[in-house]
Formats: sequence, structure tokens, C-alpha cells
Amino acid sequence: MGKKGKREKKGKGAEKTAAKMERKVSRRAKKEEEDLEALIAEFQSLDAKKTQVIESSCPPPSPRLNGSLSAHPEKDELILFGGEYFNGQKTYLYNELYVYSIRKNSWSRVEIPNPPPRRCAHQAAVVPTAGGQLWVFGGEFASPNGEQFYHYKDLWVLHLATKTWEQIKASGGPSGRSGHRMVACKRQLIIFGGFHESARDYIYYNDVYAFNLDSYTWSKLVPSGVGPDPRSGCQMTATPEGSIIIYGGYSKQRIKKDVDKGTLHTDMFLLKTEGAGKEEDKWAWSRLNPSGVKPTPRSGFSVATGPSNRSLLFGGVHDEEEEESIEGDFFNDIYFYDIGKNRWFPGQLKGPKSEKRKRRRGRQAEADDAEDEEMQKQHPQGPVEVVKEVVAEDGTVMTIKQVISGAAEVKSELEEEEEEEDGALGQQVEPCPRSNAMLAVKHGILYVYGGMFEVGDRQFTLSDLYSIDLHKMEEWKVLVEMDPKAQEWLEESESDEEEDDMEGAEGGEEEEESSEEESEDERGEEQHPSVQPGEEHADYLSRTEQYWVKLARSNMGLDAKEKKVVKVAHAMAKTFYEDSV
Repeated sequence: MGKKGKREKKGKGAEKTAAKMERKVSRRAKKEEEDLEALIAEFQSLDAKKTQVIESSCPPPSPRLNGSLSAHPEKDELILFGGEYFNGQKTYLYNELYVYSIRKNSWSRVEIPNPPPRRCAHQAAVVPTAGGQLWVFGGEFASPNGEQFYHYKDLWVLHLATKTWEQIKASGGPSGRSGHRMVACKRQLIIFGGFHESARDYIYYNDVYAFNLDSYTWSKLVPSGVGPDPRSGCQMTATPEGSIIIYGGYSKQRIKKDVDKGTLHTDMFLLKTEGAGKEEDKWAWSRLNPSGVKPTPRSGFSVATGPSNRSLLFGGVHDEEEEESIEGDFFNDIYFYDIGKNRWFPGQLKGPKSEKRKRRRGRQAEADDAEDEEMQKQHPQGPVEVVKEVVAEDGTVMTIKQVISGAAEVKSELEEEEEEEDGALGQQVEPCPRSNAMLAVKHGILYVYGGMFEVGDRQFTLSDLYSIDLHKMEEWKVLVEMDPKAQEWLEESESDEEEDDMEGAEGGEEEEESSEEESEDERGEEQHPSVQPGEEHADYLSRTEQYWVKLARSNMGLDAKEKKVVKVAHAMAKTFYEDSV
């Protein structure tokens, strides 16, 4: 009896200890949230001091990801809001508003009183009401050390005609979240999914809410049928008929203490209403089984609605979990989904056409081309992986893998000879592989801004801007270039973590400049290789790859054989070759 009583007493003691620890963690999580709320309130008090609208020309926005890029419904402009940036030590959040003029190829910054608080991973949707409205919901704010998160559940509207922000306070909306998706459908905003993360736990959602743009009221939809599992970062598309299509996304679940398992979703669902899209309508989920070539599994992809009743998906990353680390394969490809035909297909560049080549080949050849193109549609060829080896200066043999589209691989000898004569098709310019970029489509042209990719433990955040005509799919155009040498990265240190949190969350322009000067000094006199007169592309590519691998080894402490370094080196080499010639 004595031993049993001791065991019972010991068991009760353990339960008390666990309960005490649970309460302690709960109090800590609550305090962390309160700390973030105080920090957000302090930033809002600074924003409240702005009393007038100030619009000024400016350089392109700083590097960022997880912001929103939206096409103005009435003007040839793109609107960039929010986003985040991590420099290796601190996380920076933004609530700046930038406007890109498509015709002038120029940026301007618009400072408007009382904007939404700084955030990233929110959602924005544009409607053509009253000169245009930009609606923003949710997102997250992170502490400068990136370890604490505050998830918003607020709804804002930017009146584009008057340049005024307005917060819409309506009850019954979704809980705080980020990574959700929102689209304008008929006269409603439809929100699906997302996640909420705290210091203790996380939760993913698969709920659906609708906000009525006429009555300014929220309603939670309760569709019948079996819908998608909880997830964030999916593709969400509104059809002309008022239905919603969901594809892919990411979620994770805890399989045991301190061990999480991530899932890349590749399923597809249709959310359909029997009525005209009103609040009282009955909604129903059903599974879609599309034909064609689906995107390879990935997360962090970006989405947009293109012309010809098609939605599109760009980029993303597929993480490969290893014993001690996670390696990510980043993408820069485009996949289209034809809503009417329920069919996926990869976007393949056709290359610019030469007028001289057209005249020489004549009508018969053009007819042959049309026949070949029809065959390609019926039997789309997937990407082809080209592998080659390059010997570095120190004798290291590097294996370089490049994925090119099947259409670019299959060419006749006659076409190759004509391309050499005309010089019509050079090396294609394209955005480097990335995830979490910002997309917008205007007049059938896709614009891709920013995003990020990783090399080992280092993150590269981008600020470049590319465009491609989705009707022609001939070539990418570089609208804003990014100098990779200007990329800031600071190694972790305890002293830096103790610096003022306000400084870290606000922006730190001076810090970026000093870091850039230091990195320039560290590099010494070594300059990027330039193209020599008459030098072949392959030779220059090899020399440039060696330069970037060497730079990566010296500045990042990485092994030159690491595949990520080689991938980045190859992408940088291609970019600099195009710039030089």
C-alpha cells in the first residue's frame, strides 16, 4: 500500500507540474501577443501623425516578399502594398503603398493618412466600384527576431479615387489568420483557409466566409459535400459564373512532441452555388479531376487570373526533407488552368519570331508550324532536365542541372540553322526561380515582382520586376533589374538580437547602406567577369559560374559543390551575359 500510495502521489505531482507549466506557457504566449499589440499600436500612432496625402516619385521598392500586387481597375497602374524582408538577423514589416506606372515604367510612393498596420501574408482584391477599391484582409505582424507572430482579422478598403484608407468594422468575420486566400466574386469577397500560429501551437483552416460589398456584412458559409482539408497558400479562382476553384496549398500537423509533418496538397475542388451568389444561397463542395499536365507539387507559389478564362500559377518551392536540414528546389515556371475545359497545361515560351525567317520559309512552312503547334497542344511535352559539368578554377567538378521546356528542346536542324543566321533567338531572359513572389495581370500581361530563394542557410529577397505577354508567350521582359551585389545579409549574433526592437521593425535604411559598404570592402578588387569580344556564350557562362561559386564560398561559407550554389551561379551567369551583350 505504501509504494502504491507513493506512486499515486508522484503521478499527481507530475500532473500538477505539467498543469503549472501549461499555465506558464499560456501566460507567456498572452504576454507576447500583448507585446506585439503594443508595438503595432506604437507604429499606428506614428502613422496617425500623417495628415495629408503625399505622392512622390521614387526608386523601385526595396526587396520584399509576401506583399500584394494588384492591377488598378481603371488606370494602367499596379499597386504594391505591404510585405516583409529578412536580412539574417531581423524581420522588417511594411505598410507602404507604391504605384507602378506601366506606361512610364516608373514607381511612385503614396503616403496616405491612417493606413493599415504593417503586415505580410495578407490578401488584397480589387473591385471597380466608385473609381476602384482595393480591399485588404488579415495577414500577420512578426517581431523583429521573427519568433513571435500577431495575426490580423481586420478589413480595410483603399478608395483609389480619393486616396483614402477606411477600416471596415463588421462583426462575424473570420478569425485572425495569414496565408489565406481572398477573391472578389460577384458582389462579395470570398475568403478561404489560412493558418494561425502562436508560441505554443498552430492551426490551419478550411472555413469559408463571404463579405457582402453592398451591405458590408460578414456571413460564414456552410457548404454541403466534402471540401478541402485545412490549408494555406492555395490557388483560389473565381469563375465568371460565380463559383470558386481551390487547388493545392500547404499544411502541417504535429505527429509527436516537437515533430511536425508538412503536406503539399495537389487536390482540386469546386465550390458552387445554386443561386446568384447571395448570402442565403446554398453552396456545395465537389472534387475536380482535371485533365492535362498538373503542376509538380510545391508550396509558396503565386497565382493570378489571366485572359481567355484561365488562371495561372507561377514559381514556388518543393522542400526535400533530409536528416539534419531541409533543401528546397525553387521554380520559375508557369502553369495555366483552363477553367472551361478543366485542364492544366504548362506555359512554354515560343520565342520572338523573325520577320526575315517568316518571309523565307513561306506559307507552307507556316502551315506546318500551325500543325506542329496543334500536335503540341494534344501531346504537351513536360520539362526536360539538361545536365552538364563545369570545372572550377580549383579543379572542382560541378554538375549543373537546368530544366527547360520540352517545346524548346524539340527543334529541327533547319530551325537551328535559321536561328543562327537570323540571330532571332538568343538565350532566353527569365526570372530566376523563386517563391512568394507578387503577381498581377493587366491587359493580358503578367507582372512578377520580388519574392525569395535560398542558398544553404542564406535567404535572398528580390526586388526585380518582369513581364510577359500571356497572349503571345514569346519572351520575358526585364522592367526593373536587381543588383545581387546589393543584397544585404547579416550573420546571427547575440549582441544584435539585444538591439532595440523598434529599430528592427521600422526599416533600417542606414543599416542596409553600411552593410553594403562593408560587403564591398570584403570583396576587394575582384570584379564580375565581362564578355570578351567574340567570346562564345558557353565559355562566358562557365567563367561567370565560377565567379559566383567562388563568391558564394567566400561570403556565405558554403561548399562549392552544394547544388543550390550552382543553381544560383547558373542563373546569375545567364542574367549578366544578357546584360553584357
